[in-house]
Amino acid sequence: MTHGAGCLCGAVRFSIDAEPMAARTCWCRLCQYLGGGTAMANICFPSDKVSWTGEIRYHDSVADSGNSLRRGFCPTCGTPLTSEALNRPHLIFLRIGTLDDPNLMGPQMTIWTAQAPDWASVSAEIPSVEAQPPPVA
Repeated sequence: MTHGAGCLCGAVRFSIDAEPMAARTCWCRLCQYLGGGTAMANICFPSDKVSWTGEIRYHDSVADSGNSLRRGFCPTCGTPLTSEALNRPHLIFLRIGTLDDPNLMGPQMTIWTAQAPDWASVSAEIPSVEAQPPPVA
């Protein structure tokens, strides 16, 4: 089944020809910046099964895990779209909120809870870890 996703203004559209591999909520400080103070909800797909139209701009950074990351956003509306760990080019994470069907897969784990603010709501219904878990296969 093909899934769709896109940014707020519609300038970037994704076509995903795979089922999701995993989904996580992340409370690392970088994700808090991207989420405007909240956690980011991310969903993982094989990168060779994701294509898009429109321009994506990137910001490179090093996460607290030590991974070099490339995060994509729409240059027109600013919507955060993607994250890619440069040492795992076979995977791409999209923001769950960009999916045409945000119920495709909800988070299965919450990560980086040690960096969550005191007021953060962390679900007791799914596993959580204080830092970076092992990578998705």
